[in-house]
Amino acid sequence: MPAPRLHGLYAITDSQLLSDGRLLPYCEAALNGGARLLQYRDKSSDSERRYREANQLLALCQQYDAHLIINDDLQLAKRLGCGLHLGQEDGSLPAARAQLGAQAIIGATCHHHLALATTAAAQGASYAAFGRFFASQTKPGEVLAHTTLLQQARDLQLPLVAIGGINLHNAAPLLADGAAMIAVIHALFAASSAAEVERRAHAFCQLFA
Repeated sequence: MPAPRLHGLYAITDSQLLSDGRLLPYCEAALNGGARLLQYRDKSSDSERRYREANQLLALCQQYDAHLIINDDLQLAKRLGCGLHLGQEDGSLPAARAQLGAQAIIGATCHHHLALATTAAAQGASYAAFGRFFASQTKPGEVLAHTTLLQQARDLQLPLVAIGGINLHNAAPLLADGAAMIAVIHALFAASSAAEVERRAHAFCQLFA
């Protein structure tokens, strides 16, 4: 079974932006607009709600031929049989690979360090995520990454994700310098309606055409 092609818009959920019943309709709008990966990111301790929501998102992803990625929760990813994204402090990538299997999508946060991406590639990561490239509302602070990092990381032969303050006006240079995917939160989901989310997703996807 070939590994999935990792390319395109990578939508990441936000529990505040997608509260009050917006999670499912807004995520479906993003998928309908062309998002290829959807990361469920929820740091709450309500494990049953998180399972219920993630399971619903998994069904949506299957409907739209996209991939669900769980943020930093190996057991939830294993329970659902879907992908996983690991931060640097969120567990062992080799251990996750051993539990999820060879075909699972497992991504790694590499911040602005090429060495972290090199290690992730050697440990079997499916993609390396670099950022912040721009000022970010999700993780405010100093902008750390530069597009030259993407150029340098091309030799790893690993799909690269760019994240951090990305919008429709600044995404193109990241793609030109080697990003296979752009991860977006606020520029996609901070919208007044599901229809607007779908419009934005489609606009992002046009950048990959």
